[in-house]
Amino acid sequence: MRLTRLISTALFLVSLCAIALQAQPAKRPMTFQDMMAMRRLGSTDVSPDGKWLLYTAIDVNLAANTKTAQLWLQPISGGDSLKLANTQPGDDGARFSADGKQILFLSSRDGSTQLYIAPFDPANGAAGTSRQLTHLPGEADSAIWSPDGKSIAFLTQVYPDCPAITPADQLSGPKCSADRDAAHAASRVKARIFDHLLYRHWNAFTGDKRSHLFLADVATATLRDLNPNDPRDIPPFSLEGGCGCAFAPDSKELAFTENLDEEPAISTNADIFTLDLTNSTAKPVQISTSKGGDFSPAYSPDGKYLAWRSQARPGYESDKFRLMLWDRVSIFRTTQRPKDLLPKFDNWVDEFAWASDSHSIVFVSGANGESGIYSVSLTEPAVVSLTPRGDAAGEFSGLVPLPEPGHFLASRMTVAQPTEVVKLVPSNAIVERTSPKGEFGPTAFPLDPVPITHLNDALLSQLDLPKMESFWFPAADGVKVQGFLIRPPAFDPAKKYPVKFLIHGGPQGAWGDSWSYRWNAELFAANGYAVLMINPRGSTGYGQAFVDGVNGDWGGKPFTDLMLGLDYAEKTYPFLDKSRECALGASYGGYMANWILGHTNRFRCIVTHDGMYNPEAAYGQTEELWFNEWEFKGQPWNYYGKPDSENPFRKWSPALSAKNFKTPTLVVHSQLDYRLDVSQGYDLFTTLQRLKVPSRMLYFPDEGHWVLKPQNSQLWYQTVNAWVDQWTKPAEKAN
Repeated sequence: MRLTRLISTALFLVSLCAIALQAQPAKRPMTFQDMMAMRRLGSTDVSPDGKWLLYTAIDVNLAANTKTAQLWLQPISGGDSLKLANTQPGDDGARFSADGKQILFLSSRDGSTQLYIAPFDPANGAAGTSRQLTHLPGEADSAIWSPDGKSIAFLTQVYPDCPAITPADQLSGPKCSADRDAAHAASRVKARIFDHLLYRHWNAFTGDKRSHLFLADVATATLRDLNPNDPRDIPPFSLEGGCGCAFAPDSKELAFTENLDEEPAISTNADIFTLDLTNSTAKPVQISTSKGGDFSPAYSPDGKYLAWRSQARPGYESDKFRLMLWDRVSIFRTTQRPKDLLPKFDNWVDEFAWASDSHSIVFVSGANGESGIYSVSLTEPAVVSLTPRGDAAGEFSGLVPLPEPGHFLASRMTVAQPTEVVKLVPSNAIVERTSPKGEFGPTAFPLDPVPITHLNDALLSQLDLPKMESFWFPAADGVKVQGFLIRPPAFDPAKKYPVKFLIHGGPQGAWGDSWSYRWNAELFAANGYAVLMINPRGSTGYGQAFVDGVNGDWGGKPFTDLMLGLDYAEKTYPFLDKSRECALGASYGGYMANWILGHTNRFRCIVTHDGMYNPEAAYGQTEELWFNEWEFKGQPWNYYGKPDSENPFRKWSPALSAKNFKTPTLVVHSQLDYRLDVSQGYDLFTTLQRLKVPSRMLYFPDEGHWVLKPQNSQLWYQTVNAWVDQWTKPAEKAN
């Protein structure tokens, strides 16, 4: 009897489990519409007491072709997010004052983006009615509070030859700039006259205006141009954005970034300057000494030090980013040089934040497909790894120390999850994590991430998003190279799957455990493909020598690394159908797709987006000339009269292998791409058509180097996937 009851109970439990499993809907592959429905994390800030997270969530409306920001407030201890009171859709860039009792944010509610301030009650999270602080003819951007809460530094565009702003200009903004804007708008002549390089940049013509740092008095709304009549942009343009500036803890000094070189189109030599804010006649003082780029100044909380990210080599935007320290109180201040805090650390310092005690700095650095978190003491050179382990890893950014010692807030994403905010708390575990190069100390103290925001939990729970797998293989010269694989949803090991072989841009970039809305590996896999990604020579996160391996060798080692990685994957994963592979790349990845087109016929199709096709022509069409001059070792005319084998512009030119083109190719290019001019795409497409190679061109008249508008993005994915399906799926149907 007892045995019978046990068997009956067991059968009943099995039935319950079966019913529970049936009740859970099966996960499905992600669609483009799913990706557009995901809420995107924008700017973030933490209240000084560590109680509140202030963040921007961006919603995409595919039908309306819009992206709309909204400010939200989240208790860090847990609970629901609430829209920040007395704000409107479109408000963005919110920041807490140092005492936590005010919030500044950017809003375009009056037609142009201006600064607004609202009172805030840190006890209950209530925001009061806001007031408009600026009334500029241009737009305000990248605003930060002074520590004493009395002023705000921000960026705005001005005509540098206009007279310096006066008190009479305060209400209407700089009158000269306003008058000139009105005259330009009224003129029917839209011609431009250039007398300098960098007349256009990324996706816009630079015009006569320049970005300047302004200081706004919170009480009186009076403005001060901190760089009056300066003909340069402050800070120099950066894809990371921000003001490139920081207040000293006593609010009496401001550090900022500027490039003083005569021709910015060929220079990466941005420097760090400090400005005495207590003296209206004070001039900026240069404190950095590197011939390369210096960025991201940040004062220690006690005011004794100033740290920043620095590169040593001039003209090389992908040199190693070091962490430099400047002692502000040393008696040898006038003669001392900045100190490299991480002389043995071989990867880049991507960003950093001071610990609250001013004794150490935490920083983020990419390594082996992840962005890890590390700590370094001001007195001990050894680096301590704080990177979360296993499934808790990913790519981290936006580190903010919390009042609790050793606790941080950060943004985290993985290849299968868009960015969310997490709280990083010290783990009880101590992990041995040493480095043969002596970069790390003998132990690592991993942090555990605790989710704070939940922007897309409900949607993600419905989707089958396979994990990314990592593999390593030896290059032709024995160097170890890393690759990644994503299997298709509902993977069946008995099946053969076509392959999308993705090639990253840069070339100093890297694939890794990160989410993307432009080249989403999960979405590429969703319609039945295995996705392969290789980090060849030039990729970041494997030491600077590995990064430098692409310089002057664009179609050399990177190409062989990619092909050997594909060979390795084909042998290692029997479900990959090597007869149905398509290569896809953008920017440098587009160049490499073009190079592949003339150097191998192993692919069934190619997709090349914004790729360089003719390096000699691209030199005269681009704007950041330092890039081409570094990567191709000079200017084209330096090599005239020499054989092609000694001329990098021709040795590595895909155009010179046009007679070998046979692979069906989709060319994608945009009119507003000023990094790689649209003529590069036209040139390639014309060549393919005249050679009668199956080809198509997707042209966007209203996009730049990236396709960003929602409906354009939809057309991009539809066209790219249809092209790959056309050339890889017929073999599957024939089986």
